Amino acid sequence: MAIQKAGIITIVGRPNVGKSTLTNALVGEKVAIVTHKPQTTRNRISGVAERGESQFVFVDTPGLHKARTRLGDYMVNVIRESVTGVDAVVLVVEPIPHIGGPEQELIGRIQALGCPAVLAINKADTLEKKEVLLEVIQVYSQAHTFDEVVPLSAKTGQGVEELLDVLERFLPEGPALFPSGMTSDQPERQMMAELLREKLLLCLDKEIPHGTAVEITRFAQRDDDVVEVEATIYCEKASHKGIIIGKGGTMLKKASTLARQDMEKYMGNKVYLQTWVKVKENWRDNPAAIQNFGYGAE
Repeated sequence: MAIQKAGIITIVGRPNVGKSTLTNALVGEKVAIVTHKPQTTRNRISGVAERGESQFVFVDTPGLHKARTRLGDYMVNVIRESVTGVDAVVLVVEPIPHIGGPEQELIGRIQALGCPAVLAINKADTLEKKEVLLEVIQVYSQAHTFDEVVPLSAKTGQGVEELLDVLERFLPEGPALFPSGMTSDQPERQMMAELLREKLLLCLDKEIPHGTAVEITRFAQRDDDVVEVEATIYCEKASHKGIIIGKGGTMLKKASTLARQDMEKYMGNKVYLQTWVKVKENWRDNPAAIQNFGYGAE
């Protein structure tokens, strides 16, 4: 079936509101890493979904936060650029009847652009009293006239089809923007790095994982179809290196095993993964290091 309509839809919101989970739910497979920690997403990631004669290109963005490092500055700029030149914006919020600073700033961006905007109230399944949902809708309706409001749960999938129905209306007529069957614009190498970083975020506590970056130094498929991946994990302090490796290498082994399992699902092949940990002090404030790790190239 030939694509008749195709468009770009940006998903924005504050950190940890569920943007990446929603992107994955809309695409139907994992294209963005997800953890319970804020600021998991660092780059602009496009996930592609097809539905009948329509192609959706969903742009998952970092959460809007107060930047404290040069990497943080880059992440905030990604959000601002990602809202420009799109066919619609989905503002993802939690079911709280109050508009915070990040939401106010994003609503201001939406109003300045004048593009269609949908309010997606995520985690609606966690509400005990449904009246709260009406309060949330009322508060946001006073701030901006959204084209549609969709309560949903990105985690359970509730309301995701309804959101697709709404967004399909905003797709302009035209050919496909990505080849049929493609679900992400991320190169496989980058996805391998992201999957390992996701497991570090899940396994490690507090600030340490936010100071990590992953560089894939080898990515090759052998004749027997086994994919060989060699990855270097960079952290900002020597003390962090010990924590990442863990006693007897247990923490690094745990994160690497979980990452390898996800890599095999993503690649559809056996993966042989080797990981190392190195220290690169204050790399988040080093423009050359930020660029080298794939951030700041936009």
